[in-house]
Amino acid sequence: MRTQGAVRAVCMLMPAALSGALSTMLNADTFARVHYDAQTDELVATMIYMGTNPDHAFTVQWGACQAPSPGGRIQEITADVLDSQWDDAAIRSYRKTVRFALANLSCRPAKLTLRTAPRFLYTVMIPQAPGAAP
Repeated sequence: MRTQGAVRAVCMLMPAALSGALSTMLNADTFARVHYDAQTDELVATMIYMGTNPDHAFTVQWGACQAPSPGGRIQEITADVLDSQWDDAAIRSYRKTVRFALANLSCRPAKLTLRTAPRFLYTVMIPQAPGAAP
């Protein structure tokens, strides 16, 4: 009889656990598109996010520049895209295009991997800075 009670308890808790996981996934920011704009030397990212309002601001937190892997020729860098309203209730879906200046990014050329919570990734190649010697 104890086994039946344990099974019932697990069955009762399962919907709550799944609901929490689904809520996290629905509230996550993700990328619709990312590209490098050579004319402005910016990274252009179209973000898709959930919230109660469209006024979320996105910033980039740069990681450390990594030397090329053995046999590789290009540096790598990761960056986290942070949402100013990461805890906003997931009521409605929004889309916003944001631009991140790359003028001060010294890790170039590089393979850039952008991340958002909870583990959405987007990789884009960043060329040598305009006017820089190869």
